[in-house]
Amino acid sequence: MNAVLNLGKYLFALPFAVFGAFHFMGLDSMASWAPGGKVGVIVSGVALIAAAVSIIIGKLDKLASVLLAVMMLLFVALIHAKGASSGDQAATGNLLKDLMLAGAALMYAKTMAKDNAVIG
Repeated sequence: MNAVLNLGKYLFALPFAVFGAFHFMGLDSMASWAPGGKVGVIVSGVALIAAAVSIIIGKLDKLASVLLAVMMLLFVALIHAKGASSGDQAATGNLLKDLMLAGAALMYAKTMAKDNAVIG
């Protein structure tokens, strides 16, 4: 059973790497509505990939997952909240997804992360 439970770390981290790659593949379309334009999309794409790598290899994984949660909450507030408040179901779905991912990242930091080098 532990072998199955250990898959959770990878099932959590790998989609963030894919989302990060999507930031580069859809740079032009994302830049039109992202805070900071293309630079914001690039920075967030790099951050998503870096967090995924950190979680997978277990180096600075607590710091990475807390910062990932902060970034997800910023996405909720800066990108999805306006559309969700206007009744847009897609924006509401994305808001809830990012809120859920922020919660999962904080749970990972609290219960699974091993590297306490920066955050004790």
